Amino acid sequence: MTESELLLHLVDLVLAVSLLELAWLMLRRSAPHLARRPLLVNLLAGLALMLGLRLGLSGAALPWVALCLAAAGVAHLLDLRARWCAAGANSLSLPSSPMTGHERSS
Repeated sequence: MTESELLLHLVDLVLAVSLLELAWLMLRRSAPHLARRPLLVNLLAGLALMLGLRLGLSGAALPWVALCLAAAGVAHLLDLRARWCAAGANSLSLPSSPMTGHERSS
């Protein structure tokens, strides 16, 4: 077995384990739906990246690889947005007019 074939099999293994994890999360009824959403979005981003890697290593056409990377990017942005909202966007925003050292009151 060549290194390329071994790498493809390793990516297939990681994809299979990740799909099992996704199925387990989707079928699990004891956890509230909202608690699973951040995990699912994060997992989908990783799955899309791994699928893009798998397609690229196997010689698939570039548009398919690009589609997977774009899907991973969208899932990542959704994950970031959810984290930003959960942390409270107001506490993370920049002040409207930054003060210099001379304007500070003591």
